[in-house]
Amino acid sequence: MATRRSVIRDADSKGLKFEALADELRRGILAGTWTAGQKLPTEQQLAEETGYSLTTVRRAFDDLVAEGVVVRRQGAGSFVAHTRPREQRARRRIGVLLPDTQLYYPRVLQGIDESLSAAGASLQLATYRYDRTKEDAAIESLLDAGVDGLLLSPTLTEIDDPDARAQTLMQLPVPVVMVERSLVDLGPRDRTEHVCSDHRGGAYDAVQHLAALGHQRIALLMRERTPTGPAIMNGYRHAIADLGLPSGLEFTQAKTAWEVDSAQGAFDRLRELEATAALVFGDREATLLQGAIRRSGLSVPGDIALVSYDDEVADLAEVPLSAVAPPKYRIGRMAADVLLRRLIEGDDCPLHQIRLRPRIVIRRSCGAVVAE
Repeated sequence: MATRRSVIRDADSKGLKFEALADELRRGILAGTWTAGQKLPTEQQLAEETGYSLTTVRRAFDDLVAEGVVVRRQGAGSFVAHTRPREQRARRRIGVLLPDTQLYYPRVLQGIDESLSAAGASLQLATYRYDRTKEDAAIESLLDAGVDGLLLSPTLTEIDDPDARAQTLMQLPVPVVMVERSLVDLGPRDRTEHVCSDHRGGAYDAVQHLAALGHQRIALLMRERTPTGPAIMNGYRHAIADLGLPSGLEFTQAKTAWEVDSAQGAFDRLRELEATAALVFGDREATLLQGAIRRSGLSVPGDIALVSYDDEVADLAEVPLSAVAPPKYRIGRMAADVLLRRLIEGDDCPLHQIRLRPRIVIRRSCGAVVAE
């Protein structure tokens, strides 16, 4: 509460104390510190934490109740209202640029939407369908629509200068937070604000999991041209090195190669490498590989254990796939929260560079015991 006290103290000279406190509470609600339906601190608690009198605190709450931002419940306390006044809902408009709205991104978008809705902000969506040439036009359309900030998932892999591209985005006329995108291995020179999955950590944990099940020859099967590919490859290689496992068991195939022969080529390569387990990007490719293994007369996980990456449709495979599951919903929600804080606090807000480590969902394909 030290931060709240300092902000309120600074505001004392600009208005009455109860107005300063009401404004700080209002900004906290808009930023998502307290979300819709959440109970606020009691008047007694706020009086003790801020040093203001109960009368001042009560007047601040009275203002917020009159605005419809806060509701009082007899005997229960004060809560953030589920519905906000019309003028407050329109206060912020956030532009969201995603590659598409299929498979991976619906949960990300859900998290963004729920966070913005709770803060009384609106969302304007644009997609570029993984076509780099359409990105700038989509961003321009969002800016022309008058958005106050941008949540962007841009192309940062397989371009000549990702750093320069990111810097261009950070210099747009409104605050920008990147979603599921960051600069790879730039170190402390990275000044982008981003919230993304720790794909290196997810791949590392998958290899460690398979090694703990007794596998020594663990392959990595990748699909070409994926934004998360470099990070997954990096995490896999780190795990192989740290665990002292045989290296050189990784390969990449074009998306069409997976489809044309129903993963037979990938299976043949897996047999050449004498791998007993594999991390496969993503669920569809792992499902195709599972079919090739079955057609050869071998079994999953008896002969080859599999872990897929993404956990979108992994549970629908013939042998349900253990999978690395990025926290998509939380990524979206946290990215929106970061942008709202940036809009409210401006340069006083610290730079957020957040990575959330995926978890592994255990199913039958890896051979581990599945809890019933």
